[in-house]
Amino acid sequence: MDYIKSLVRREVVKYAVSGRGANVLLFAILDDEQGIYAVNGVDYPERKDIAGVVVLARVVKNMVVIEEDMSDKKLVDALIQAGILRDQIVLAYEGEPIPDADLFELDV
Repeated sequence: MDYIKSLVRREVVKYAVSGRGANVLLFAILDDEQGIYAVNGVDYPERKDIAGVVVLARVVKNMVVIEEDMSDKKLVDALIQAGILRDQIVLAYEGEPIPDADLFELDV
């Protein structure tokens, strides 16, 4: 696993571990091959709402694309503290353009 993937993986996992016990179950979803890292949350012990994404990031070449971040402590800050340059981080949830947008274009 390359260095950026390992940092993103490590930081995303922290969101699943640190949020336990707040009437929610948090599940880390980790795909090292595709470079996709997420944490999903579900109400517990009683389901009152649908499951939802807490954070979702993916590694594209030497860039980290943060697709979603619903946390209080933003993943971008954690990644910068871990040593990833802000220039290597795309906040897609804020509307910053993603480096592989052509892969998601629909033929209409």
